[in-house]
Amino acid sequence: MRIPPLPRRSLIGTALATPFIGRAHAAGETLTLAAYSGIFQDNYVAAVVEPFQKATGIKIEYYPAGSSAQTLGLLRAQKAAPQLDVVLFDVSVAKGATDDGLLDDTSDLAVMKDLLPMAFTKGVAGAAGTFDNYVMLYAPDKVSPAPTSWKDFWNPKFKDRIAVTAPPDIVGISFTLMANKAWGGGDYRKSYETGIAKIAEMAPGVLSWAPAPDPYTFIIQGQADLAVGWNARGQIYSAASGGKLAVAIPTEGSLFQINNMCLVKGAKNPGPARRFIEYALGAEAQKTFTERMFYAPVNAKAKISPEAMARTASTPERLANMLDIDWLEIARIRDGMSEQWRRRILTKR
Repeated sequence: MRIPPLPRRSLIGTALATPFIGRAHAAGETLTLAAYSGIFQDNYVAAVVEPFQKATGIKIEYYPAGSSAQTLGLLRAQKAAPQLDVVLFDVSVAKGATDDGLLDDTSDLAVMKDLLPMAFTKGVAGAAGTFDNYVMLYAPDKVSPAPTSWKDFWNPKFKDRIAVTAPPDIVGISFTLMANKAWGGGDYRKSYETGIAKIAEMAPGVLSWAPAPDPYTFIIQGQADLAVGWNARGQIYSAASGGKLAVAIPTEGSLFQINNMCLVKGAKNPGPARRFIEYALGAEAQKTFTERMFYAPVNAKAKISPEAMARTASTPERLANMLDIDWLEIARIRDGMSEQWRRRILTKR
């Protein structure tokens, strides 16, 4: 399968001095990276891809994938002749790619010893390239004071002003997990019934279980007062919204969504690809990306500014309240949870 032409700009620049990566040994070295499109692509290219190219002379062709499932589909279709070299996708999808023999081992890279323990998932190739955390989205002109609890979604004053994307989307799965925790449901591995029951209770007051194009837009356009989403996009959209959107991490805590950065098995350009992974997971690249888009750093040595750190879930206080999520377990229970939503929640609107 041939990848369609990539929408990309010229990204090769002059050399920059770095302590751990030198110029390409041969002119014309290149690699293809598949990662998320849209706002993620714009910021990741500026913060990580362009500096790497300037430092090494290696050209990166960025393939903008709409979803992790799309990337996995490409890997499966190209198994006999891969055209992707590095992929960044959801850890649960990376598990499927690992089981299919589509990913190569990178555990020998020196940078791996600098990563946080939660960057590694047993049985999954590669390591976390990004950590994002689940957040409440709200309209500051309608929600004052700022919300502090997940239980605010059950406040009657927000009836018909709530937007939550339903499962099987990960946003809806995460909402179930946080509702289960906030209302005292205990270990989700044993039961998430409390979360399902409480969401069913609030369901008649929900404006949309399928906000389109996304919950962020629903808030910005004044269609909803409360919604849920991811911190990185929430922070970016908040800054661009002129005060129409804000982000809150409730006192009960949050959870991390993990995207693994992996080397493709049989990649055409394994040398440049390994060098890019080493760079992208390094302290400097992680610092730059965190301070630009507010993903939590995966590298323990990344020195993040206090201002940027305060806009992530990586402060000590927030880390102490993070829900420990086994995304491979979530992949196992996702279908059952989605069925519970279809039978007991979505029918109430």
